[in-house]
Amino acid sequence: MTTDSIDELFIEGLQELYYTEQQLVDALEILADQTNDEAASQAFSEHRDETMGHVERLEQVFEQIGEEPQEKEEQVVKALINEHEQFAQENEGDVLDRYNMEVGQKTEHYEIASYGSITSLAEKTGHDEAADVLAETLREEEQALDEVTQATEQFDQQKIAGD
Repeated sequence: MTTDSIDELFIEGLQELYYTEQQLVDALEILADQTNDEAASQAFSEHRDETMGHVERLEQVFEQIGEEPQEKEEQVVKALINEHEQFAQENEGDVLDRYNMEVGQKTEHYEIASYGSITSLAEKTGHDEAADVLAETLREEEQALDEVTQATEQFDQQKIAGD
């Protein structure tokens, strides 16, 4: 990847986030459907709805900066999804539930890092309105991480401690 300017880096970051959020809409639906733990399944389902809003916000940011919304494939997200698909084919029950929660946490950490970086770039390149929109999504991603972490801790207390 060759990028000639910080502005281009910002746009590429937005494109990668646009890809990521669109992929996660589908992935979160799969996680919600495939997870038997009610609290975790509900957290995945709620975050899916929120993620659809993140896609719309990114489209708003593209519009604010005068760019057409475009996806740029993001290898980290692609790898997480592929790894999950393989694991889900080979496992089930509590093990799959716990793994799904782990994948949820990994994904949220990745999104938090990405939104933190892109928000900073928006600020530094003078896209203040875009920075505000991106910061709102960053806060929601941090909240989603808290929720999936709480669901994971509750699961661990119930399942692992009870075994």
